[in-house]
Amino acid sequence: MSSHIPAPRRTPPLWLVPALWTLGLGLWGLSRQGSLWRDEAATWQVALRSAADIRAMLANVDAVHGLYYLLMHGLFDWFGPTTTTLRLPSVLAMAVAAACVTVIGERLGGRWAGLGGGMVLGLLPAVQFYFQEGRPYALVAAGAGISTLLLVTLVRGPARWGRWAAYAGVVLLGALLNWFSLLILPAHAATLAWSGARRGVWGRWTAAAGAAVVGALPLVLFTSGQSEQVSWIPPLTWHMMIGPAVLLAIGGLGALVDRPGAGRLSLASVGLPLLAVPQLGLVAVSLFKPLFLDRYVLFSMLGLALLIGSPLGAAVRAVAPRFPAASRWLVPVLLACAVAALLPQSLAKRSPSSRVDDVLAMTADVRRLKEPGTAVVFLPGARRDARLVSPGAFTGLRDIALARGPRASGTLNGVEADPARIRDAMLAEPRILLVTDTPEAARPEATRREKVKAAVLRDHFSVIADERARGRRVTLYERR
Repeated sequence: MSSHIPAPRRTPPLWLVPALWTLGLGLWGLSRQGSLWRDEAATWQVALRSAADIRAMLANVDAVHGLYYLLMHGLFDWFGPTTTTLRLPSVLAMAVAAACVTVIGERLGGRWAGLGGGMVLGLLPAVQFYFQEGRPYALVAAGAGISTLLLVTLVRGPARWGRWAAYAGVVLLGALLNWFSLLILPAHAATLAWSGARRGVWGRWTAAAGAAVVGALPLVLFTSGQSEQVSWIPPLTWHMMIGPAVLLAIGGLGALVDRPGAGRLSLASVGLPLLAVPQLGLVAVSLFKPLFLDRYVLFSMLGLALLIGSPLGAAVRAVAPRFPAASRWLVPVLLACAVAALLPQSLAKRSPSSRVDDVLAMTADVRRLKEPGTAVVFLPGARRDARLVSPGAFTGLRDIALARGPRASGTLNGVEADPARIRDAMLAEPRILLVTDTPEAARPEATRREKVKAAVLRDHFSVIADERARGRRVTLYERR
């Protein structure tokens, strides 16, 4: 009589839990009540163009986001232009990043460190903001997670050239989505130095990193000629340093819990460089050219998640010997407390008012105020994005300042006529509908065109109606 030995029960991989958790957080309130802010409006209207039109535009502007625009163009073709299609890739990408954090944390700090770090990633305020956004920053974070996981695998295991090629490819792909992601390379170099990597690992990493940089260099050089599009970013101030300082302080405390030491791969040697180097690197670059925007280094939040996971794992190990049953509930309870504490902020980030403005908020006012033959003026011209995203609301309105449309000119918002022609065209109109920013969201008129528009309306027209909604303003003027 043969005895039957039951097969061991297979449990799902640990990374699946944070991945699904992050996916759920991302799907929660994904539409933001049908709102769309100006950066997402750029993605939306470019993705609706043909591939040829997108390539023509990239020769003039926004080449840094070229690969992302082409990706979204394909998704819009397949699934249609909706806010779900626009934002879901970012949600899925951050779920991948959470899975990578979990695997890295489990390998270097144990099961609870991995689970805690992976679950925490989706709760971080910056992550909650950008993983529901139709822009490439969450995709870059996913690439950072995959490349860091590959690095950990290669340092700890056999140094196979195929995996090094994959590492180089992932780093290059991240750079083509946003070349500030190349700051992950000095972070990885710091990890190798801290962990005492072998000479052979150093040699292969240098070759892979060099290949990624060489591949990205043409884009870096080409986009440097389009730097005018980021000229609005303010110079670095001490006030802007508060956020990075707080993040580095939290990360530093997490690293100390791991008791970092030279010569070994640890959560500290991976997480702290991944957090600190991109943040400090962006600060250093911004000392010479103002470019300090936290979204450019969103991927550094993966390092913070790893460093938060470290003390969570250490806490479980400390409690387990005396309270083994209670230790299994420690991380879930702490995560529940974090969810409760962050709930007001989580709700705020999913509201339409969480962004600078809402491109779609004023379309109902435009439909109500417009009359057949009425002229429309956008101040600044970039506010034409409202018409490009919701053309139906502007049907029948004549755009009297526009000389060449966005597609014909290969630009984001079109090319306007010279100031004198704009002035003459405005003075010939009995009524003008102005689409602009609310005072709290507006910047001073910077160009001659914008100053002329404002002066003509102020000196020769009277306000008939004025409506404001979530950062946008629609004003109906009548000639005096």
